[in-house]
Amino acid sequence: MVSQLKPRLLVSACLLGQRVRYDGRLLPAYPQLLAWQAQGWLVVLCPEVAGGLPVPRLPAEVPGGQGELIWRGAAGLCDSQGHDVSQAFRHGAAQAVQLAQQYDLRWALLKARSPSCGNQHTYDGSFTGTLVSGEGVTAAALRLAGVTVFCEDQLADVERLMLDV
Repeated sequence: MVSQLKPRLLVSACLLGQRVRYDGRLLPAYPQLLAWQAQGWLVVLCPEVAGGLPVPRLPAEVPGGQGELIWRGAAGLCDSQGHDVSQAFRHGAAQAVQLAQQYDLRWALLKARSPSCGNQHTYDGSFTGTLVSGEGVTAAALRLAGVTVFCEDQLADVERLMLDV
């Protein structure tokens, strides 16, 4: 019998195989995440969809990897056709922070390189595929709220934390 424990981790919905990516593509679900979901350990969210953006949608990039500036309202975020999507990104990030606080979550596992979820690198805003060091809007908001943000490339680190609780 699977034990139902309190949620421990906020997770990007795309990492669980949900069709929420900007291009509508479906990513394969991570088996470990599906097992944790079955145990009731996950809170699942796509910040961009939660912020009101559709699937599919135009790609967006964080200029210079400065997700914190966008979160604070000190910089803007546009999609590939120049439409300002800053408000939707901030709204989705606020929902992620609210969920982390509601469930007293200390960790998040988010999609690498995403303009919302990237925790180490994002695309630079030129729409040329250029990566820069930096973080997405939701990753920045969560970090500022005291949540440690990981990406799927760090799943082994998250697994060690989850099993130590």
